[in-house]
Amino acid sequence: MSNTVKKKPRKAAAASKPKISVVPDAAREAQSNAALLARREASVARGVASAAPVFASHAENAELWDVEGNRYIDFVGGIAVLNTGHRHPKVIAAAKAQEDHYTHTSFQVVPYEPYVALAEKLNDLAPGDHAKKSLLVTTGAEAVENAVKIARAATGRPGVIAFTGSYHGRTLLTLGMTGKISPYKKDFGPFPSDIFRAPFPSVRDGITVQDALTGLQNLLLTDAQPERIAAIIIEPVLGEGGYTPVPFEMMQALRDICDTHGILLIADEIQAGFGRTGTWFAVEHSGVVPDLITVAKSMAGGYPLAGVIGRAEVMDAVIPGGLGGTYGGNPVACAAALAAIEAIEEEGLLARSTALGEHFRTRLAEIGARVAPFRMWDIRGLGAMLAVEFVTDFDSATPDAALTRAVVAHALKRGLILLSCGMHGNALRIMVPLTASDAIIDEGLAIFEAALVDAIADLHGHA
Repeated sequence: MSNTVKKKPRKAAAASKPKISVVPDAAREAQSNAALLARREASVARGVASAAPVFASHAENAELWDVEGNRYIDFVGGIAVLNTGHRHPKVIAAAKAQEDHYTHTSFQVVPYEPYVALAEKLNDLAPGDHAKKSLLVTTGAEAVENAVKIARAATGRPGVIAFTGSYHGRTLLTLGMTGKISPYKKDFGPFPSDIFRAPFPSVRDGITVQDALTGLQNLLLTDAQPERIAAIIIEPVLGEGGYTPVPFEMMQALRDICDTHGILLIADEIQAGFGRTGTWFAVEHSGVVPDLITVAKSMAGGYPLAGVIGRAEVMDAVIPGGLGGTYGGNPVACAAALAAIEAIEEEGLLARSTALGEHFRTRLAEIGARVAPFRMWDIRGLGAMLAVEFVTDFDSATPDAALTRAVVAHALKRGLILLSCGMHGNALRIMVPLTASDAIIDEGLAIFEAALVDAIADLHGHA
């Protein structure tokens, strides 16, 4: 995609800024970031990490305030959960209205209409003109696990093929599919069997699409007997692995391989879905129609909800009672999801994502050339799902995780929330709400530039 902005992104409606209440000094001290951090360290398991050492007080659209009244621009959106922004009015109103009726019955005991309505909507949105059905659960990892269960039931086969650099969740089965050790898999093995790893095409590692496909074909010849493989699962854009899109010809080749061997193709759209890339699902860019799609994150505008959308005959391979979960498809979350999807449609957020992506590409390239020449090695992604990768120099392209960490830290000090990703921890990913105004976007980019200047000065000993 070109780094030239073809059209200025439309200005989103500016949200009114919440007023920060004045509290007594004693209460303020008790709710300071430092005091809460001490309580956190004493009571919360060490393995639950937090990127920012500040505690949220309230948020609105693409802005967040901590308990000390400091304001931040949010380019993370709860890890790509808030495409419709913090507290979107439609989402909040729908959730509150549902709470006035009931908050839980368990769909497996007494079903309810919001679950059915959302399943109908997901089936309509998913690519492909075949009949579809959906399952609703609570977390992304749960969606992936159920997609594997469904694929195994439908094919009568046990095996799953995933890719290097992939991220599919933190449960033991999904960790087995996740293609990155630290911090996700460290010390948690052994992992389930019949999971195989194929190479992901990577410019950095010199792996072409043909190299990756050759590696997959060799895997099918040596370790993963095709007749025992239920599914190939892939993120159309790697998430934790670095926001790298799957080349379209790779996706098309995977579809052909799956069709040849009777294998189901699963698109893991948990991070890339619901408008983040400029389409409802990132796989649509390739023209490929998967058999199953896993969804979560921005589907429900901040409420915990996930699901699997798939071919009706595949989804119905599981016997009644074989799928479900106590909280799966919570009615409040379903109502929120229906409202979030409506907001994406009514506010033109798919087009907004594409325009934002063009704007970010142009501005990031300008910033890199101006203040960090030969350090910003790559700007990549689809739509507003973008990453900037930092290196020590262009000749060696050595990943520079230290610079990346420094940019994140300085950005937070200046009022911008950022998050890194990538196999080497040297990429920054853009997950800003698609509802953010142009003014907020540009303010955030100005802070990013200043933080990059600070980080480079630190590394050169000038701070």
